[in-house]
Amino acid sequence: MSRLPGVRAADAALFFTRNDPADPRLGERVRDTAYDAAQVVLLGCPQDEGVRRNGGRAGTAQAPAEIRRWLYRLTTAGLDGIALCDAGDTVPLGTLEETHSAHEHAVARILADGKRVVVLGGGNDLSYPDCAALARQAGPVAAFNVDAHLDVRADRPRNSGTPYRQLIEEKLLEPRRFCELAIQPQVNSPVYLRWLREQGGTLVTLDRLRARGVAAAAGHALARAADAASVFWGFDLDAVRASDAPGVSAPNPLGLTGEELCELAALAGAEPRTRIVEFTEVNPAFDLDGRTSRLAAVAIHRFLSALAAA
Repeated sequence: MSRLPGVRAADAALFFTRNDPADPRLGERVRDTAYDAAQVVLLGCPQDEGVRRNGGRAGTAQAPAEIRRWLYRLTTAGLDGIALCDAGDTVPLGTLEETHSAHEHAVARILADGKRVVVLGGGNDLSYPDCAALARQAGPVAAFNVDAHLDVRADRPRNSGTPYRQLIEEKLLEPRRFCELAIQPQVNSPVYLRWLREQGGTLVTLDRLRARGVAAAAGHALARAADAASVFWGFDLDAVRASDAPGVSAPNPLGLTGEELCELAALAGAEPRTRIVEFTEVNPAFDLDGRTSRLAAVAIHRFLSALAAA
């Protein structure tokens, strides 16, 4: 593959193989796919500085490797026609701001090369450089934050709770094209709920999402952003209930089920304007039997399967 500046290769030991022609695994396919031939490129960013700044539990820096560990053990069933390349990891730099700049540059290069991107965080602060890269390369952009939290805090300096506020204030994201999916009021400030409503964002609580149905709620938001040229999906794993995803920065007793998360990931894959899907806040330091990393891996597989079928 071509070398991306500021990016290092992933550990080769993560590319699982059974050495069985009758049972091919995704790790084997990814290992053998060159960057130039890829339709989808996976890029990690192993850092947790944004989570630390926000008072969360450190450990998300371990997530890209752990998600790869389980993703590449999955089979290639349903993925015919999808060429996936692993570009490696953005190298963390001295400050969060420097890391974001380097990561945005790498994502922008992949997008400019005409590819879709699967991003492995890292903290949810990555939504800022990821969505910014897409807005600059293929705007106007619609953005979905699948999360218990709004992530529109007014904190300075930036952290894992500020990315969408940054995007809105810098005019990279119009609020009418921004949708919060599966938010939970008890973990969000009424000040920020009111601010985002006043800006014109779409807020879909977990209860409302369930009442309307996952596909209907997401479809309504996509229709509202019909004039967007491209779509970004941020999947924060703390949107999922702790029984299904215990290894996250901010665990919740309530939340999406693993099945609902995967349904949303499949909807992202079926949407032709989707250019980036991002999975953040997985924290292997607090996981149980790899449950959360495995769920993220399955969600990525569902995204790829839907993309293949589209």
